[in-house]
Amino acid sequence: MSTPLLPPAGPQRVLASAQLANSIGDGAYYVTSALYFTHVVGLAPARVGLGLTVAWAVGSLAGVPLGRLADRRGPRGTAVLLALVTALTVASFLVVRGFVPFVVAACAYATAQSGLAAARQALLAGLVSAGDRTGLLAHLQATLNAGLAVGAGLGGLALNAGTREAYLAVFALDAVSFVVCAGVLVRLPAVKPVAVRAPGSLGVLRDRPYVLITFLNSVLLLRMPLLSLGLPLWIAERTDAPAWLVSALFVLNTVAVMAFQVRMARGVTGLASATRAVRRSGWVMLAACAVFALSAGVSPWVAAGVLVAGAVLQVFAEMGQSAGSWQLSFELAPADRVGEYQGFFGTGVTVARTLGPLVLTSLLVEWGTPGWLALGAVTLGASCAMGPAARWAAGTRGRRTVKRSALVA
Repeated sequence: MSTPLLPPAGPQRVLASAQLANSIGDGAYYVTSALYFTHVVGLAPARVGLGLTVAWAVGSLAGVPLGRLADRRGPRGTAVLLALVTALTVASFLVVRGFVPFVVAACAYATAQSGLAAARQALLAGLVSAGDRTGLLAHLQATLNAGLAVGAGLGGLALNAGTREAYLAVFALDAVSFVVCAGVLVRLPAVKPVAVRAPGSLGVLRDRPYVLITFLNSVLLLRMPLLSLGLPLWIAERTDAPAWLVSALFVLNTVAVMAFQVRMARGVTGLASATRAVRRSGWVMLAACAVFALSAGVSPWVAAGVLVAGAVLQVFAEMGQSAGSWQLSFELAPADRVGEYQGFFGTGVTVARTLGPLVLTSLLVEWGTPGWLALGAVTLGASCAMGPAARWAAGTRGRRTVKRSALVA
């Protein structure tokens, strides 16, 4: 039996339990890390931003070789090892006292996180049938949001205390959460390493259709900092809506994903349904952007109502895009190189974390309403381009049994 948070018993539920364990620690880390590095460690905010940008750039480069390692050495053992390494890197933040050690620790943290994500995707592919993967990923996303919400609440207690000891307790909690994650992953059946031929120095980069799909997905993920950065700045600078609405919109998004992500993913079962879901999400995101733009220049409560309506559209666009992209990322990857390909596909998150803040602040704060419409148009263009890109990718793989006609929407 499954629920929106818990998938069926067996390997799927164990994977969800591992996700829940480390997401609680991560939720606490996310809401406290910036203040810890600035107020406790004593780093300037600009240096923290620079260090994290460098770290995630390094982490994105490491995702592919670590994913390849998971393919060749076995994803379960690789995932367990990387979860423990992540715990060590989080613990190292407890003794960081300068900029250079901070950058080194942050690079190690981002590298381990990127590799762990790729290894867990390879583990999922080895334990779960192709038809069940997108549904499980929806469960994992709902579980992730639940864990982040609990962790954010614990982090809020540390922020309220405001003491060095409270911040250190949060980092210790995050480190322990990854140790627990490793212990949970050990319970899974082992997945045999695959015999792979040497892919050459470029590896997945030689697969131009998959590179294009990853690029398009990266464009779609630029909306990731919307709730944490874009909307808060828009509300403060361009509308008369109450400031507390920022928190309310975040809660709305989290609860909606927990409640509806699994349901949204049920209809995504192949390439045709995946490309339709992504294309539909582009149109919904365009509508969301247009609605958000209407919140400027109106009374506070009208602005609040408009922003809530836009947030509802945005979260449904987010869930549709997520479900479609998950299906595409697995279905178009060679069966013997899932870890490597997932490591590369995951760089879209790094791109969003790196470029998203710059793109959103430039479009929304500086351009205003035209910026919202530009964001919606770019998102729609990338989502509509995903269908032809998927057909190209499927057409280059003779071993695929999916006919091109099945991709025509």
